[in-house]
Amino acid sequence: MRRAGIPAILLAATLLLSACGGSKDDGGMPVPVGDGGGDSEPTITLSRTPSADPTSAPTGKTSAPPVTAAPPPPANQVIVVPGNFASIPAVQGLVTSYPVYFSALVARDSKIIQNNFPAYFYADTSQAVDDAKRNGWVMKPPGSVVVMGTSNQPLGIVRLKLCLSQTTQFWNPKTKSWVVPAPKGTPQALDMVRTGLGWLPYRVAPSKGISCGKVRYPA
Repeated sequence: MRRAGIPAILLAATLLLSACGGSKDDGGMPVPVGDGGGDSEPTITLSRTPSADPTSAPTGKTSAPPVTAAPPPPANQVIVVPGNFASIPAVQGLVTSYPVYFSALVARDSKIIQNNFPAYFYADTSQAVDDAKRNGWVMKPPGSVVVMGTSNQPLGIVRLKLCLSQTTQFWNPKTKSWVVPAPKGTPQALDMVRTGLGWLPYRVAPSKGISCGKVRYPA
């Protein structure tokens, strides 16, 4: 009996030492973090990975160049006479937009047309402006534009039939003469299109059939 009791006592002592002690590397019981209270929440620490500064500007991003609109043209550079067609929205758009186009002729700056009108109209008119600048031709405002009639075209286009006074043509100071002599005016047809900015000239259309012989120009 005494031989069997000694191992039991040694076994109990060994278990008691295992539960209460041990080295820091022996995988013993976990120790709570904090104030030692049994109700404290466990603390979880995450390793911080360096990240990009959220306030730093992105690199490699390009923005569209701003569109620079022409300044308002000087008053009385050109007079647009709507006549009996003043109630037509396309004609109203011409009254508003033609002075901007005419200011490009006076300034001999095709960029004004590029920044304010559809691309087709720029393609139809910019070459004459660039030629005038290269040759030293000038405008002699005021000019006059008289609306002679309108007609509807496919795709919502409205064609305006116009007569332009002599002073809407370029003057050659070297020869002291008009580049395009037109003592009774010049016929012109413009196709107008409705855009997000209102009705604007879309293209230069054929002017066949427009008669300007009896037109009286205000300037």
